[in-house]
Amino acid sequence: MSEILSYGFMQRALLAALLVGILCPTISFFVVLKKLSFLGAGISHTALGGIAIGLATGLDPVLTGSVFAVGTAMSTGHISRVGKISEDTVIGIFYASGMALGIALISTFKGYYPELFSLLFGNILAVSFRDLQLMVLALAVIMIFVIIFFKELLAICFDEEMAVAGGLPVGPLYMGLLAAVGLTVMVSIQLVGVVLVAALLVIPGAAAYRLSSNYRSMLAYSLVIGLAGSFGGLFVSYYYPVPPGAAIVLILAAMFALAVAVKYYLEKLN
Repeated sequence: MSEILSYGFMQRALLAALLVGILCPTISFFVVLKKLSFLGAGISHTALGGIAIGLATGLDPVLTGSVFAVGTAMSTGHISRVGKISEDTVIGIFYASGMALGIALISTFKGYYPELFSLLFGNILAVSFRDLQLMVLALAVIMIFVIIFFKELLAICFDEEMAVAGGLPVGPLYMGLLAAVGLTVMVSIQLVGVVLVAALLVIPGAAAYRLSSNYRSMLAYSLVIGLAGSFGGLFVSYYYPVPPGAAIVLILAAMFALAVAVKYYLEKLN
């Protein structure tokens, strides 16, 4: 352990794993309850268009990707409600359009763009101090939103019609949740990349859902699973020739399989 902490890049990677290991499981809790799993996958791939715009214009691809991801998430919610179209249909359209835009722009690039490869497949070992600052800022903004409106967000996840009847501002809260999902996607891309980031938004909450009997234990399990996956994948990649992003997702997938097996075994006993 002391050997790992002696390297500056590992110190930054561990801190990044901690930040994302808190943020993603928290948002995963709401994503699973609200059945927004496909939204996470769609936003992550749509963000490729924003990343490509940043690279093409010389702007920060993380910044343009974040704007693109948050805009896509909120546009999905707005169009699905105003146009009375299912969210899956809307995000499917954005998914294809964003990917197509990204591929079209990338095909015009000349030369090698290492930052593009990192954003596509993740590279937690290359996380910079500036990246950590952005992660801390995103974590602070999202967690403040979640803490202030936790009960209200729970209400719209469990029964949106009852929340409306209770006088809650369902529309703004839902849009805020979608914006949080979009921002979380871009923060997490630093760890596992566009290709695998949806796993961080789905697996912790899905595994916790199988193990828990109430929302408090579900949130706790989600956080434990997310942190275990983030740190576990990082340590595996340090000692074995496995990309960190892939290791993180594989460990999370194994933990989900274990949760399903445990739930099945407990049900058989009862």
